[in-house]
Amino acid sequence: MPEPRDSLSPLSIGQKVRLLEVAREALNAHVRRGVRLQVTDGDTRLKERQGIFATLLLGDRVRGCIGVPDPRDSLLKSVIEVVSLAATDDPREAPLRLDEVGRVDIELSVLGPMRTTRPEDVEVGRHGLFIQRDGAAGVLLPQVAAQAGWSRTEFLDQVCIRAGLPPDAWRQSGARIEVFTADVFSETSLRRVD
Repeated sequence: MPEPRDSLSPLSIGQKVRLLEVAREALNAHVRRGVRLQVTDGDTRLKERQGIFATLLLGDRVRGCIGVPDPRDSLLKSVIEVVSLAATDDPREAPLRLDEVGRVDIELSVLGPMRTTRPEDVEVGRHGLFIQRDGAAGVLLPQVAAQAGWSRTEFLDQVCIRAGLPPDAWRQSGARIEVFTADVFSETSLRRVD
C-alpha cells in the first residue's frame, strides 16, 4: 500500500465518477443486503491513501456523515468504509432507512494533506479544521463553516465542541490546530457537469 504523500495529483472527473459509483454500490450492498462491497480497480490514483468523508444528503438534511482523515487503506477501499458507516453508524443520525437509499445524494470530500497552523491563518470556506487537545480530537469539513455562515472564531469554537472540548479550547496551550482543503463533489454536482 502506498504511503500518504504531501501532495497528490487532483482527481480527474472519471476518477470522481468511479468513486461515486463505488460509493453507491457500497451503500446499496450495505443497507439493502447487509454485505460489504468488494471491488478492485486498476487506477493507481485510487489506490493511494488519502483522507475521505462521505456525507449522505436527503435534500438539505444530512442523514449521515463519517470520514477517515488519517486513512489506513486505499481511497477506493476507504470510500466503501465511510459510505457504509455514514448510512448506519453515525451516532448523530438514525440509520438510513431502505426507502431513503435511492433518494440520498452521496457527497464525497477527498482531503488534502493536513498542516499545523495558527488560528489567525484559518480561512473559512477554504480550510477544514482538525483540533487535538488532551486526547480529544475533532474535525469539521470546509463546507460546514461556509454553509453555516460562521466566522473564523465560530468555526474554531465549533470544531472544539465537535471534539467534546470547551468552545475556547483552541485558545489554550496544548491545543494543536491543523487545516486541510477538500475536493468536494457529489452525484448531483457531477450530473450537472455532464
